[in-house]
Amino acid sequence: MPRRALDNPIVLAVLGLLLEQPSHPHQMLAELRRRSDHHAAAITRGTLYNTVGALDEAGWVATQSRERSGNRPERTVYALTQAGRDELVRRLESQIRTPEREFSRFLGAVSYLGALGPRGAVDALAERARRLGERVAADEDRLAEALEAGVPRLHVIEAEYALGLARAELAWIDSVIDDIRTGSLNWPGNREEANA
Repeated sequence: MPRRALDNPIVLAVLGLLLEQPSHPHQMLAELRRRSDHHAAAITRGTLYNTVGALDEAGWVATQSRERSGNRPERTVYALTQAGRDELVRRLESQIRTPEREFSRFLGAVSYLGALGPRGAVDALAERARRLGERVAADEDRLAEALEAGVPRLHVIEAEYALGLARAELAWIDSVIDDIRTGSLNWPGNREEANA
């Protein structure tokens, strides 16, 4: 198994799931997809199985048991080893303590906002704000439901963080739209459209 499989961002999520309880890869995949839209889009079955294989080779997880249900294929249940727990803690310490510049698709796109012209920029940003606002409202409802259902706040702290980022982005978008409309953010050489 290539060592770079251990560099996959889902390693942290898999180790975290196994900290909660032993699991087989099919359960892990379903749980990761249930917990996060990001994971749902980013994780394929093959990627997860390769990652679990790499974790096993590294000694971070170990086979706990094998299960068979009906005529389904046998499933291997993995548990976190002490070395895996140590690696999880090491990665958490590093990623929480050390801020990194994370390059999102939006950041890449907004770098070229000028190509849309003032009207196009306002339209695109307003549409993003509308959609983001809908997502924030839905996420706030889901978070409130989880907390009301008795889920400990610590288990949904990442949802609070994601909401904080989304709210900050909404505030920034609103301020940029306002700056475009008032002319404090203008397009060089295009003064007529800048004031539209």
